[in-house]
Amino acid sequence: MTLATWITFVIAACIIAISPGSGAVLSMSHGLSYGVKRTSVTIAGLQAGLLMILVIAGAGVGSLLLASEVAFNAVKIVGALYLIYLGISQWRAKVDVDDTRPHLSAAADVPSWRKRLMIGFLTNATNPKGIIFMVAVLPQFITSTAALLPQLIILGITMCAIDLMVMHSYAFAASSMQRYFRDPRAMKKQNRFFGGVLMAVGAALFFVKRGTS
Repeated sequence: MTLATWITFVIAACIIAISPGSGAVLSMSHGLSYGVKRTSVTIAGLQAGLLMILVIAGAGVGSLLLASEVAFNAVKIVGALYLIYLGISQWRAKVDVDDTRPHLSAAADVPSWRKRLMIGFLTNATNPKGIIFMVAVLPQFITSTAALLPQLIILGITMCAIDLMVMHSYAFAASSMQRYFRDPRAMKKQNRFFGGVLMAVGAALFFVKRGTS
């Protein structure tokens, strides 16, 4: 892999990370509800899911998923239903005011770190658009005459480093608005907004086709 190829991948990874998607919505939702520190666990889960997709694509399994309509549709349906489930849970989340917690002015019960980690992981791991991107775009940055594993490691580290910065930026931006959501009614509206967005993203996944990006 040449330096020029790596720089091109950095640019592509930045564009993909910045583009609004389920990971960005989740980072903003958790950032606003739980603060940046707690959201870091969610973001770590997102990276784990991202790495799993990279490994799948690198191993060629992703190509098989795209080639098999049944397998691709299964992944698509699971991912869509999971995002819709997250959206419904966010929409229905109970809120209360707790003035003793400076970083959580008005918030629902904070999920355990394991649950936040798993939510992040499943959000990316079941995203068919991620698989399409990896299978369609990743090979363009891999040199066929060089060893595959070192290249995948470099691309994986690069991709996760960029996504970590972008998702934390989304979480920080959302967290900085916590002071505007001290009123439980405002928090409820926030939950319904992000819940609605997650459900919309999940519903949109039903229309994702094989061979599209």
